[in-house]
Amino acid sequence: MSASDVPRRPVLMTDMRTESTFDDIPVIDLKGATSTDPAVRREIADQIRDASINVGFFYVKGHGIPASAISGTLSAAQNFFALPESTKMKLDIHKSQNYKGYTALLSENTNPENSGDVHEGFDLGWEDPGTGVVRSSKEDGPMAGENIWPDDALLPGFRQAVLEYYYAAVRLGQYLFPLFALALDLPEDFFSDKITKPAAIMRLLYYPPQTGVVDDRTIGIGAHTEYCFTILWQQDEISALQVLNTAGKWIHAVPIPGSLVVNLGDQLARWTNDVFKSTMHRAVNRSGVARYSIPLFFGTDYDVLLKAIPSCVSEDSPPKYEVVTAGEYVKSRMDATYVL
Repeated sequence: MSASDVPRRPVLMTDMRTESTFDDIPVIDLKGATSTDPAVRREIADQIRDASINVGFFYVKGHGIPASAISGTLSAAQNFFALPESTKMKLDIHKSQNYKGYTALLSENTNPENSGDVHEGFDLGWEDPGTGVVRSSKEDGPMAGENIWPDDALLPGFRQAVLEYYYAAVRLGQYLFPLFALALDLPEDFFSDKITKPAAIMRLLYYPPQTGVVDDRTIGIGAHTEYCFTILWQQDEISALQVLNTAGKWIHAVPIPGSLVVNLGDQLARWTNDVFKSTMHRAVNRSGVARYSIPLFFGTDYDVLLKAIPSCVSEDSPPKYEVVTAGEYVKSRMDATYVL
């Protein structure tokens, strides 16, 4: 896509944030995201711009991920988490050096002030479609490398089902970056050379229902901001995700059938000098039934520098963050969460 025919704004990004809080999370239709009409792309980018500056979260519909890929992965997740704990622990993520495999109940603690996260997880990363070849940790950083899969005889079709959704979600992430660029008044290909080997980590998550006395220190996932921008499928009719608005109120990100949730995360916040928001959120499953979700964390290439974009810096708003590589930043956060 070319940016030469897309109207540019003269207004500096640092002047655009409003002082108002939010009580709703916007819904954006991505149909037309790859349109040849620059006005169509600009209209979508404008909506992303507003949501990114003022909320840090938005729903997307018209995202192009087939319903069959979602249902297949959900079924695979349900079958996996129903396995005996002893079987799942053979894939324990703490045996891995690249954050792949199974996390048991309460084995993560996203918020250090809490007592542990009430969920189980299964983590995977990139492998080439068809060949199964993984990216080298030597070339692409320590988070790359081999996935750890359950035996196919134990869960037939698990790997294929999960990877079908994974590749579809990665494609969606790649479609979003030109829109993020437009929203920042940058050429649409600004991020192209920064996502040639993205550190896309996907998780299958299972939240057992929490009952009894409410303890805010022991919940599904403690309050946190995300490392990378996230594409989240959450189970219909089971509301657990909560987003903290600027008034300090937890807003429910109620599932909307057919939609996904996009959460910007810290990489984009650092890049944009906090013009784009990385918003605190948590998950609390008080529904009375089991809940499943599928987040994909879309990071940039490992060695990309998270240096403030010039249009997001001014005399009144100098760079706020130390320049670090994207990969080292994410790895430091994951080290703290998993304590490998």
